Amino acid sequence: MTSPTTNLAPGQELTLACPRITRTTLALYAGASGDHNPVHIDIDACRAVGIDDVFAHGMLSMAYLGRLLTDHWPQEQIVSFEVRFSAITPVNSEPTCTGTITKVEDGVAYLDLVVTLPDGTVTLRGAAVVRLA
Repeated sequence: MTSPTTNLAPGQELTLACPRITRTTLALYAGASGDHNPVHIDIDACRAVGIDDVFAHGMLSMAYLGRLLTDHWPQEQIVSFEVRFSAITPVNSEPTCTGTITKVEDGVAYLDLVVTLPDGTVTLRGAAVVRLA
């Protein structure tokens, strides 16, 4: 974690470039999370139901957003964190997490959160509230 972000203003963006999500990433995340849904790890199972290839767990992308937040604030300062899944994250993508400050008031910052693929597809949208001190 870096030192807590100060002097925040509406419109300011925080970003995190995620590493490429490989098949190994998906297998390791499945083991760590206990989510062994075949659509995330088994290409044959995907093709059997008309999906071309495996894709990332939505919660993996949410975890990257969590890391964006904890890179700037200690976990205990995160008051709320929520997301809505809007598209799949294909294997081998390199998502970018962005948090945009929408309001700073009474020692609290409000952020809009987005995970975006290089082609512009938004896979998650969310919001967070963090205490600044």
